[in-house]
Amino acid sequence: MTWTRTFTGDEPQRVNKWLARAGVCSRREAEALIAQGLVSIDGERIADPGRKIAAGQTLTLAEGAVSRMEAQVTIVLNKPVGFVSAQPEGEQIPAARLVRRETIWRPDPPIGGSERPARAPDAKASLAPLGRLDQDSRGLLLLSQDGVLAKAVIGPDSRLEKEYRVTVSGRIDRAKLQRLRHGLELDGRKLRPAKVTIEDDQVLRFVLNEGRKRQIRRMCELVELEVADLIRTRIGPILLGDLPEGRWRLLAADERTALITAAKAA
Repeated sequence: MTWTRTFTGDEPQRVNKWLARAGVCSRREAEALIAQGLVSIDGERIADPGRKIAAGQTLTLAEGAVSRMEAQVTIVLNKPVGFVSAQPEGEQIPAARLVRRETIWRPDPPIGGSERPARAPDAKASLAPLGRLDQDSRGLLLLSQDGVLAKAVIGPDSRLEKEYRVTVSGRIDRAKLQRLRHGLELDGRKLRPAKVTIEDDQVLRFVLNEGRKRQIRRMCELVELEVADLIRTRIGPILLGDLPEGRWRLLAADERTALITAAKAA
């Protein structure tokens, strides 16, 4: 199956830039597809990575390009405590090791309204974490091969919200909540405003749109609170939901679109 779309912009635009903005693939991936002869405009194969497309022209990605993009896997994982999301050091265990055939979870009805293959990615597949979730924390973690999605979730311009349920010890008062929401800095840089509310006795709900290293734990330390448990429950429109701890599922196509759209709107 090929992919076809007609360009409707006012001004001509580089093909790689247009495909990236449309959430089809990254600029680098687009350039690779062009180099492999898998991209054509109005039926003519293009070879110049700097080629522009004008209004009314139709771009087509060959079947080989579409198959390659569909093979890019994104995993939704409920990470337990004791696993690291980033590159492991020493005896640390990477969260990607949990992605096995026997740990897949298939909700009923399937997420996204359509069946997905119940199989684990190839053992050699490189799954990069889209955001930090330290060894002592648990909850929603995205692991992906998708460059466009990575830019949307953790790119330097990303303002995508991440939500956490945090159990703390120590006295919670209005002054501490105000400082957590606005007024703290880490490593000599001010933090972006955060949404922090009391959810239950000694349980706070954090909504952040940035991801500094161990950010919530360090924020709490600055107001004399100690984190006893931290679970991420949401990344943009993607919810942890009923996904059991230590289990994973594939991100559905409409969820990918929703993430990219939310990132653009943030």
